[in-house]
Amino acid sequence: MDFGLDDDHRALQASLTRLLQRHAPLAQVQAVAAQDEPTDPVLIHALADQGLFALLVPTDCDGLGLGLLEAALAAEALGACAAPAPYLGPVLSGLALTLGGDAALKKRLLPAIATGSLLPGLAISEASSGARRNFGVTASGGRLTGTALAVVDFATANGFVVASRCGGLFWLESDASGLSCNRLTNIDRTRSLGELQCHDTPALALDHGDVGQTLRTVENAARVLVAADTLGAASTMLTRAVAYAQERRQFGREIGSFQAVKHLCAEMASELEAARALVWYAAHAQDTLPDQATLLACHAKAHLSEVGTFVARTATEVFGGIGITDALGLHLQFKRIGLNRQLFGAPERCRVDAARAQGLIGQRPPYPAQAQV
Repeated sequence: MDFGLDDDHRALQASLTRLLQRHAPLAQVQAVAAQDEPTDPVLIHALADQGLFALLVPTDCDGLGLGLLEAALAAEALGACAAPAPYLGPVLSGLALTLGGDAALKKRLLPAIATGSLLPGLAISEASSGARRNFGVTASGGRLTGTALAVVDFATANGFVVASRCGGLFWLESDASGLSCNRLTNIDRTRSLGELQCHDTPALALDHGDVGQTLRTVENAARVLVAADTLGAASTMLTRAVAYAQERRQFGREIGSFQAVKHLCAEMASELEAARALVWYAAHAQDTLPDQATLLACHAKAHLSEVGTFVARTATEVFGGIGITDALGLHLQFKRIGLNRQLFGAPERCRVDAARAQGLIGQRPPYPAQAQV
C-alpha cells in the first residue's frame, strides 16, 4: 500500500501553519515563555476558532469527528513553533470522555471542549510512565485520594481527566471539594505541568465500555501525539541549522560547505525522514489497525524521543556557541523535546510496553472489568 497524506491532510497542515505564523512567531513565543504562565490567550482563541480542540470530538457533540492522524498533524505543527497553548490535555481528555463517559456527561462537556471554553488537564502520568505505587490516586465510593503528578496543560485547566491506580479514568471538576492544585516547574517554558492532591474528592467514573481499553487507547494516543510534537520541534531545529550553515561564513566560505557540517545535517535529515513515516503510520493505525495500535504507539514514542534528542543536540552544535543562547530561540524546541522524552513514558518504558504488546514479556497487572467507584 502507498501511504501518504491526502489533499485534506495537506490543507489542514497549510491552514494551521499559516495560523501559527501569524499568532506564534518566534518573538511572541519568547515573550510568552518569559511570563509566569506559559500560555497565550490570543493563540488559544485562534486555535479554538480553527477547530483544533474539536478534532477528535464526535460530530453529534459539535466536534469534527476526525481521526488521530489529523490530530497528530496538528501536534506536529504546534511542536514546530513550540506553541504556548494547551493541546494534549483538551484533545486527549475529550477522547477519554468520548470512550468512557455516559451520554449526559458527554453532552455536557464535549461541546464545550470542541469550542475551547473547556480546556481540561490530563493526569495519566502514573499509569503511562510506570510510577511507583506510592504515587497516583486511589478510588473508592466515587471519591479520589492521593496525588497525581505531571498534569498536562495545567495552567488553563478548568477540569481534569485523572487515571487511578486501579486503571480507571475519572472526570474531576476543578472546584471539587478536597482538591488542591499546585503548579510544577519544568524545563519547557511553553507548556505547563501541575500536581493534583485529592483528599476524599468526589469524581465521576468514565466506566462506560471496557475501562482498561479506554485507558490504553488514551495512553496510545498520548504517545503518538507527543511523538508528533517532537517531530515538529526537531524539524524546525534541522531547518534552522541548515539555513544557518548556508549563511555563516568561516575561513572565507559558508560552513555548510565543510564536509563535517554537511554530514551532521544529512544525518539529521535522514533520521527525521524515517521518523516522520513512523509517526504518521502509528497515528493512522490507532483508528484502522487496532491489533497494532499499542505496538506502533510505543515504537513511535520511543524512537522519536531518541531521534529528537539527537537532532536537538546536533542542530545546536551546528550553531556553535550561540546555539545555547536565549536570544536565538533554539532552546524553545530543545527543551520541548526534552520534556516530551519523559511525558507518558520514557523510551525504556515504551519499549517494555511494546514487548508486552507482542507477548514477549509478562503483562501489566490486569485492569479490572470495572473501575472502583
